[in-house]
Amino acid sequence: MNVLGIIASGVAALFITVALAKGARRAALRPHAPHAPDEPGGRAPRAAVLRRTGGATVVLGVGTAAGGALWLGAADGSAGSVAGLLAGAGIVAALGLVHDLKPFRTAALRLPVQAAAAVLVVCLAGLSPAAGVLAVLWIVLVANAFALLDHADGLLTTVGLVTAAGLLACAALGGDPALTLLPATLVAGLAGFLLHNWHPARLRLGASGAQFTGFALAASGALIQAAAPSGRAAWAALPVLATVALADTALVLISRRRAARSLLRDTDDHIAHRLRRVRVTVPGAAVLLGLWAAVPVTTATLVYAELLHPAFLLLPPAGSVAAVFALLRIPAYSPPRTAPSRTASRRTTAPTTGAAIPSAASAPGATGPAPGKGGPSGTARTAAGHPTVPPPPTGRSAAGVAAERS
Repeated sequence: MNVLGIIASGVAALFITVALAKGARRAALRPHAPHAPDEPGGRAPRAAVLRRTGGATVVLGVGTAAGGALWLGAADGSAGSVAGLLAGAGIVAALGLVHDLKPFRTAALRLPVQAAAAVLVVCLAGLSPAAGVLAVLWIVLVANAFALLDHADGLLTTVGLVTAAGLLACAALGGDPALTLLPATLVAGLAGFLLHNWHPARLRLGASGAQFTGFALAASGALIQAAAPSGRAAWAALPVLATVALADTALVLISRRRAARSLLRDTDDHIAHRLRRVRVTVPGAAVLLGLWAAVPVTTATLVYAELLHPAFLLLPPAGSVAAVFALLRIPAYSPPRTAPSRTASRRTTAPTTGAAIPSAASAPGATGPAPGKGGPSGTARTAAGHPTVPPPPTGRSAAGVAAERS
């Protein structure tokens, strides 16, 4: 595949994504009748659905540009690999779109669909059984790790853009230039969508865009590694590209395991959430994670190009491990509410003995309780049957008060 074909595909993906995202944004912001009483500005409830399905614009933009390039024969002899990659990403995107339109629990369905899509990619790429099994496991793991980054405005779009740029560089340096097609169109599509996904986000990637982006990045990395020359150290360089996504996943799993929380129930314990607790803004968190992703991407690309020694690949994971342990010190969960124990409540309600309260006999004019007239708790009563009230404590003894009155 020549350079002009790559540039043309990227430009097409950029314009298609920008045009579709602009139309989706206008549709989401346009008031509809009848007005919804619970929506500000009289917007219809479907406006939230339109904003959530904004990632479909990336899927359509990238898919149309890459599919058009395949139809024109731009992929040469690797058309099967690129077609399988595009088909697998489209399958997981379709499942995500169904979830965006009508949310339901997709955890039990998402993994089998992703595994089937990864098997399709591996089979059309012609990998060996051993390499195919490893590739399927890698694709499913990294696709979900990237999809988990879609928890703040512009976060996954920024990290995905940086990672796709690294994959594009590695594919251009590798032995199969046709594999640059999907990373090139993905870079362009995410760049166009970032205009509407930056904080405050008008559109969101949603499950469709997040699953498509994660699967395309993971599958592209697996195919580029399989087609790389033997001297490129691709087995060590390409996995480093997913350092930020894997670090966020590790942070979430460790923190939920420590707090004895469900591993599948999403909550505010990701990297961006913890950065917000130390007063980092939403755009600042996206910029920080973009810079964090740029370090392993640059290092892996230079090692893949044989400009750095492979030993430098140990630095980004080591720094990410240190960052994860530092982020674990930031509290992510509110402390649980402790209910008073039964023993403590019994102690507070039980009558205390030896309390510094004057007895009824020490009150002037008080008599002992008549038989049958005492209260249920043994309270002293007068001859008329009224309970006696002890005098307020004055710091003096009862004998001294009686002496003063006599």
